[in-house]
Amino acid sequence: MTVHSLANQAVIAGIGQTEFSKFSGRSELQLAAEAGWAAILDAGLTPAEIDGLVTFTLDSNDELLLMRCLGIPEVRFWSRTPHGGAGANTTVQHAVAAVAGGAAKAVLVYRAFNERSGRRFGQPNAQTTPLGWNWYLPFGLDTPAKIYSLTFQRYMHDFGLTNEDFGRYSVVARKHAATNPKAWYYQQPITLADHQRSRWIVEPILRKLDCCQESDGGVAVVVTTADRAGDLPRPAARVAAIADAQLRGGHVMFNYYLPNLAEFAEAGFLGRQLWSQSGLGPSDIDVAMIYENFSPVVFLQLEALGFCGRGEARDFIADGNIELGGILPVNTNGGLLGEGYIHGLNNILEGVRQIRGDAANQVQGAEHVLVAAGRSGMILEPV
Repeated sequence: MTVHSLANQAVIAGIGQTEFSKFSGRSELQLAAEAGWAAILDAGLTPAEIDGLVTFTLDSNDELLLMRCLGIPEVRFWSRTPHGGAGANTTVQHAVAAVAGGAAKAVLVYRAFNERSGRRFGQPNAQTTPLGWNWYLPFGLDTPAKIYSLTFQRYMHDFGLTNEDFGRYSVVARKHAATNPKAWYYQQPITLADHQRSRWIVEPILRKLDCCQESDGGVAVVVTTADRAGDLPRPAARVAAIADAQLRGGHVMFNYYLPNLAEFAEAGFLGRQLWSQSGLGPSDIDVAMIYENFSPVVFLQLEALGFCGRGEARDFIADGNIELGGILPVNTNGGLLGEGYIHGLNNILEGVRQIRGDAANQVQGAEHVLVAAGRSGMILEPV
């Protein structure tokens, strides 16, 4: 069967965010409203022009309350994408599908939480867990760091990596964050020695400086039809390709059931879709924003997306390729380790800034930006 492509039918017209902190001092609804309001203004629209809302199933904010806060009078489309960061780009995919199909004209995508000062996502969940977790909790798999480490350990075993190899990515992320005023770790770079001195979270796989932050904050983007791009006050970022990638036997967290745990099969499926939709390939990408709840997942995605061969990400990173000035600058905002962790939506904002040409760590001549979250992704380009 032929799958209708959403490529080139929509643009990200506006972006907005709050500060990223460890104690916001305000409700998650207020954070969502602040970020949403900023994105609407940035797009040159009014709340009355927003007629769609998309967020994550994990978001605590009620759509009707957010409408009231923002003064949005009518909404004719809303949806939520399953789980969290793996679906970061799926939220935008829903919005793109809505405007491309005529279900809405302008969709606000948002995510806001007090992840550090409220319920900490990196800690065991004290609430009732889904029934399927009974297969894992008796073995002590009660935090994301423990859960994902089993997959990372297989990758380390097959290709002979150590935690020090993962640390080389963490150093780059913090280097980029150090020159990004919006980053929590602004002006706070680290060395590899700093990384190796940080305490173990899951020995011998993850140290503290391999783990994404727990952040308070809100992020939002406005998606509208591509034909409106010329009327917008700011340069829009066209969605040249966008896809979601799920496989039978896969699992967003306990991904232990596919044939080869040393590769990210969903990310490979994602890459095939993005390259097919856009007509581009890995060598055409100028900047890559890669979701990293933990540093090893960057290695797996670089390989799965075709930027280097299997087992080659260690040398690809060590040789400086992902730094500013390298052949593929990665997470120029500092990523989720260095800037903040808003379930990956802040990486989308950085992708838009790179296309606009006003990022703090701007890559000159950036025309194709990949934003990838393993199971979801998109390619942005200028209109």
